[in-house]
Amino acid sequence: MTHDVIVVLAVLGVVGQVLGGLLILVALAALAGARGPLRALRRLLWGYELWAGFVVAAIATGGSLFFSEVAHFVPCELCWYQRICMYPLSILTLFLAYHGDHRAARYLLPLPVVGAGVSVYHLLIENRVITEPNQCLISAPGGCATKWINEFGYMTIPTLALTGFVLLIGFLALAAAGGDNDAATLPLDA
Repeated sequence: MTHDVIVVLAVLGVVGQVLGGLLILVALAALAGARGPLRALRRLLWGYELWAGFVVAAIATGGSLFFSEVAHFVPCELCWYQRICMYPLSILTLFLAYHGDHRAARYLLPLPVVGAGVSVYHLLIENRVITEPNQCLISAPGGCATKWINEFGYMTIPTLALTGFVLLIGFLALAAAGGDNDAATLPLDA
């Protein structure tokens, strides 16, 4: 059963990578002056950006807990830093989505940005592009370079985390960008 759940999480990671790639393409098109794809995406997600962010953060948090508590994979030091960036997002995006507070999404953006940076660093260590620090070697069996899963030849735990962080950056940025026109986000006396 554990392997089946790992495969499901890896498939969700691939779907997330496709969505993340589309978000990046839309952002690049908007930066180049083509605003049509961005407007279409805004119409498609309007009002649900934070809910989409919550789903991503909740799946990432649940998957992380599955890996450590059910599959008994020991999280390394870098995994803990990624968790520090992801776990609060599952609670905060739910809270903001429920209250429709899109303006506050801009304050959450540093968490997935830092988490994505840690994930990239973790991937560089895992693929032996850079030397593994000594702290990694003592934090978990095999250190930070241990590939606890390797589905489809590339889908590892840091890859899944990076996918979640990229999606969260996109959804939170969309929510924050739309929040300025949302008069109902905060009380007038706040």
